[in-house]
Amino acid sequence: MPVLDLQKLQKVCRLLRADILSATTAAHSGHTTSSLSGVELMATLLFGGFFRAKLDEPSFSNNDRLIFSKGHASPLFYALYSVAGKVSEQELMRLRQFESPLEGHPTMRFPYTEAATGSLGQGLSIGMGMALNAKLDKLPYKTYVLLGDSEMAEGSNWEAIQLAAYYKLNNLIGIIDVNRLGQRGETMYAHDIQAYEDRIRAFGWQTYLIRDGHDLNQVSSAFEFALQQTAKPTMIIAKTIKGKGCSIFENKEQWHSKQLSEEQLGVCLNEIGEIDHAIVGEVNQPEEIQPQISTGFFDAQSRFQFEHKNYSTKEAAGITARELGKTNSQIVVLDGEVSNSTHSDLFKAEFPDRFFEMFIAEQNMVGAALGFSRRGKIPFVFTFAAFFTRAFDQIRMSQYSDPNIKFIGSYAGVSLGKDGTSQMGLEDIAMFRAVQNCVVLQPSDAISTMKLMQQAAAHFGNVYFRTIREALPILYDQDDQFKIGGSRILKLSNRDRLTVIGSGITVHEALKAYEILAAEGIKIRILDLYSIQPIDVKMLVSLAFQTKALLVVEDHYVQGGVAEAVRSVVGKHAGKVHSLAVHKMPRSGTALELLHYEEIDADAIVKKVKELIGQ
Repeated sequence: MPVLDLQKLQKVCRLLRADILSATTAAHSGHTTSSLSGVELMATLLFGGFFRAKLDEPSFSNNDRLIFSKGHASPLFYALYSVAGKVSEQELMRLRQFESPLEGHPTMRFPYTEAATGSLGQGLSIGMGMALNAKLDKLPYKTYVLLGDSEMAEGSNWEAIQLAAYYKLNNLIGIIDVNRLGQRGETMYAHDIQAYEDRIRAFGWQTYLIRDGHDLNQVSSAFEFALQQTAKPTMIIAKTIKGKGCSIFENKEQWHSKQLSEEQLGVCLNEIGEIDHAIVGEVNQPEEIQPQISTGFFDAQSRFQFEHKNYSTKEAAGITARELGKTNSQIVVLDGEVSNSTHSDLFKAEFPDRFFEMFIAEQNMVGAALGFSRRGKIPFVFTFAAFFTRAFDQIRMSQYSDPNIKFIGSYAGVSLGKDGTSQMGLEDIAMFRAVQNCVVLQPSDAISTMKLMQQAAAHFGNVYFRTIREALPILYDQDDQFKIGGSRILKLSNRDRLTVIGSGITVHEALKAYEILAAEGIKIRILDLYSIQPIDVKMLVSLAFQTKALLVVEDHYVQGGVAEAVRSVVGKHAGKVHSLAVHKMPRSGTALELLHYEEIDADAIVKKVKELIGQ
């Protein structure tokens, strides 16, 4: 264990406090008091010999990882790297300025940020994913997560606490900065650190109480304890003082994000005492161990045979995930305790070490997936489409962390049938369309599922893949090609009166309608809009010119769905876009009954086409 240089650490703490106070005063914003409470905790971790990292190589595979789940304490985060010599004093004074990478909460613009945080309750899940990755790759790095006491009210933290104990993550160390005060007053347990210990220990963690989180010896002993654990994750629970070091706001309410005046800053700096601006905090080097993994490759032209004529796209997705796992060892699968429905159990049977059961805890599952993604894995996250709504904040926040997550949502739409409304994903397209740069795909058969999942795996970035329960006939041949941002015309003639646009199961209903109308001498064009985001702008604009109208049929609520995506690109021709979508309160029934009830089946398409062409 490291030998504590108490005198130097005290100087470092004084410098950290001065930097935090000066930077937030210059910025006229920032969370000063929340940063000051964690100074001794973080100074001891980074500069007391416990944290190991190559600061010149932030992405080095065996660096210890540090996540500020309490992202509003970013002034402390940046000050740490300033003391380490990686952020200049001048840059630190540009905190929160437009051109500065030192944003109000940590983002990927700052090279030492592991994941963007600030929406509270997410850092521990991300850290859990990174800790699982270290176990998988047999790397000895540790993952540290700084948590605020306010955010311990978040259920996502308790999801993470349960799962980390289940996986015996002795390489995961949480630190709760119990400074008593939240934004508007006392937190749930104030300074009762025993209350936190009772609960967290009951979940299966080792715990260590620090009675005075500003006593460097006590803090050092806590980290020594954590590094000795071999079977469980550790939570260090430290009683601290919000605003420590400045009597103006120390342990006082209503200072959560309020700033000092220049005069008040002078008072506080005098209270801190002599400041050595030349001191440099040294971080120990990590072990030189590289992960022994073979990444493999993706061949978008590869193929495998489906044995039957009819497949649900959720089953085809499970089969394809297993096959993709054979080509690239960086793929991991996380499932929300529904693997026998999502068919991710096929991957589990083939690659049990790369399959992670996350149980019914979707927020933690998405956070852990981001942790895996940030360490170079390609996580495929399986659950019912409806249940991703529980984790929308984690999905939303992931977009700011340069992510590479594949979300596979099954049981989408009313075609799910008899399980009823609670299980039907009917808002999922709207949700994922709202996420910046997130690809949204919906295949219509087994072949398009296979081809599009290959494209999704090879694409760097978030992808939502929408699948359904109903077994459907195969429409495409093995040689047919699919691309992100594309679409496919299935029926075409020079006598087409209008274009019917389907996606997923409604492609099949559109084809049934085609046959009915063709028998009556009415020709329509059929488009499979399998890529909803990005969308095939060129094709849609062309069809708007070539046919009288566009009729979009979707098994989703109209709000934020496929029709709105089409209208957003057709522009001045938007009046030509018509919609059939889920508009009644769904209920239990067969898939065919529900499609008919919601008026998105072949009969409804025939009726609407005749209405639109005036026949």
